[in-house]
Amino acid sequence: MARAKPGLLLYGSGGHGTNNHLVVELFGAMTGTKLTHVPYKNSGPALVDTIGGQLMVFATNMILGLPHARGGRLRAIGVTSLARAPGAADIPTLHESGLKDFEAVQWYGLLAPAGTPRDITDKIYRDTVAVLKIPEVRDRMTSDGAIFIASTGEQFAGFIKSETVKWAKVVKAAGIIPE
Repeated sequence: MARAKPGLLLYGSGGHGTNNHLVVELFGAMTGTKLTHVPYKNSGPALVDTIGGQLMVFATNMILGLPHARGGRLRAIGVTSLARAPGAADIPTLHESGLKDFEAVQWYGLLAPAGTPRDITDKIYRDTVAVLKIPEVRDRMTSDGAIFIASTGEQFAGFIKSETVKWAKVVKAAGIIPE
């Protein structure tokens, strides 16, 4: 439908430059399709309008979207990680569905001010990994679709750099400008 009628499909986001905006722009770039962006002030109203049928597409995180997909209010088309999400193993990835190498994940990490002593950042790392190994914590978060990657500070810095390069290309290609 997006190819047959360019610009007809409306998609919502939590605003210009948000994760759910950029994910759909990446999708459009990789598929050669054009969807029309409807920015909201945050993701909540966009989710409500998708459930209500005013929007046709909404890229959301698992915590917000999965309960609505499980309840039949939304149709999950695919997850945007390269591997299926532990809490939603029945939902294929977009990569599996034919959009090769599509990956757009919402990630969280811990950062400290530059110059923070290494012994302090190492302790934060060890303590965080210990908490993520607690079965109740891991079970609860994986049931919501979270995937844990306990990378070192150096690995995380490299990941941030690669994500910055990736999303800068999407922003430039889509002509997204700060507001």
